[in-house]
This record gives sequence, structure tokens and C-alpha cells, in this order.
Amino acid sequence: MSIGADRVRQDFNPSGDDLVARLKGYTAALIDLCEQELKPLEPRLAALAQTAYEEAAMWAVKAATTKAK
Repeated sequence: MSIGADRVRQDFNPSGDDLVARLKGYTAALIDLCEQELKPLEPRLAALAQTAYEEAAMWAVKAATTKAK
């Protein structure tokens, strides 16, 4: 499992929602890209970007799984 997949808990999708799977997949790829390409250049900024992507994914998953009122 990649660092991105681990950080977004990519395998955790009890509802089997395709949108949730895509959100987590794209976010995992971005986190992995930061890990591989940016961390060697600027570790602190890469880590901040990874955290921001992780937080954005949490909000996006919440939006995707919240029922409209």
C-alpha cells in the first residue's frame, strides 16, 4: 500500500460508493506524487501539501456521503 493510499484509508469504503473511491484514489495519487517528486526538493512544503490534500479528501468524502436535506 502506498503512503497516499494509507493516509486516505483508500480501502475503507463500506458503502462501495464509486465517487468516494475516485476521490480517495485521486487524493492518494497526489499525496504519492508529493512524496516522490517534492519531498526530495522541499520536505516541509511537501508535507504541508500532503496534509492539505488529506484534509480536502476528508471534506470531499463527507460531502459525497451526506444526504441532501
